[in-house]
Amino acid sequence: METSEKDRLSKGLIVIMAVCTGLIVANIYYCQPLIVLISKGFGVAESKAGRVAFFTQAGYALGLLFFVPLGDKVERKSQIVWMTACAVVCLSFAALSPNLWCLEIASLLIGATSVIPQLILPLAASLASPARTGKVIGTIMSGLLIGILLSRTLSGLVGVWLGWRGMFWVAAGLSFMLLLIMRKAFPRSVPAFTGSYGSLMRSLGTLVREQPVLREAASINALGFATFGMFWTTMVLHLAGAPFHFHSDLIGLFGLAAAAGALAAPLVGGSADKRNPRIAIGYGLGLLFLSFVLFYISATSVIGLIAGIILLDLAMQCVHVSNQSRVYALLPGARNRLNTVYMTVSFMGTSLGSFIGLYVWERAGWKGVCIAGMVLASLAFLVFSATSRKAKPVLQ
Repeated sequence: METSEKDRLSKGLIVIMAVCTGLIVANIYYCQPLIVLISKGFGVAESKAGRVAFFTQAGYALGLLFFVPLGDKVERKSQIVWMTACAVVCLSFAALSPNLWCLEIASLLIGATSVIPQLILPLAASLASPARTGKVIGTIMSGLLIGILLSRTLSGLVGVWLGWRGMFWVAAGLSFMLLLIMRKAFPRSVPAFTGSYGSLMRSLGTLVREQPVLREAASINALGFATFGMFWTTMVLHLAGAPFHFHSDLIGLFGLAAAAGALAAPLVGGSADKRNPRIAIGYGLGLLFLSFVLFYISATSVIGLIAGIILLDLAMQCVHVSNQSRVYALLPGARNRLNTVYMTVSFMGTSLGSFIGLYVWERAGWKGVCIAGMVLASLAFLVFSATSRKAKPVLQ
């Protein structure tokens, strides 16, 4: 069965997986360029409306923890289709929200039901031969990263034309279309875990205890994702204020700069197949620190901010794709659970980064956010350095 499944991972299917991954993960980022519009719509402070981004990221972390492990126990294609249907309902609920409180609940649910990319990635890894797992992951990650980045561009433009509610309706329509495509194109899989849901969840702790590579990768990624969430949440507020005074459509266009760098993800994944992926992680963490230095010294320069965004995105690809390749190589039969631990911790970092970013923004403005980003990047490098000789894979 394993061989026949691998033979079904064609180039066309990889492209479809990449596109679906990108368009679905976009659901959790559409809200970010809309924060100013949401604050005006409900008559609340921008920092209060910014909690929508925090709740969306928190919901994603919860979905990773409680839904993604099921991919080792239930048939993955069916789970992907049903989760996408739930995302359509939640996006529609957001579009109809009568107040900020309801929108926050909807945002939590959107995050929880938009974990489909973290089900697609283990499915793709199980279908790929070991010699090209990293490249396949990198290709699909290109779709995911482009979806994350262009979601802000699309959201900004639609927000100006149709308002923030219109963007959630568009997202619901796109998700329904993807549901039909995935139902037809994705192959079925055979789950590897036969125990109960309780034993499935308990095994997460076992993986954390027994896999030092998993602990290291998750810790580094959490700190990296924290800087990523911090930047994209507060950048909207920075560009909406002096000296820029940009509207959501112009703010969203900044995602185009980062999308250009996302094309490097397959190269990073291919490198992870051929050499020690920790090399790329080390370089990525250095670039991450430098990006926030550039944001600090280019606070009022559009060109400087664009250069920093490209650098930030390239850094995150080096760190994330390389770490994910290392994690998937540990235990093939537990890829969903490994991905659960890895991505749950990572997106807890994103949520914390968004929270810290808003907190620092209110007290120290943009330059305070940049300094906080440098501190988080430095902490990630300290973890990387401290575990350089200790994190060895435990294969079973």
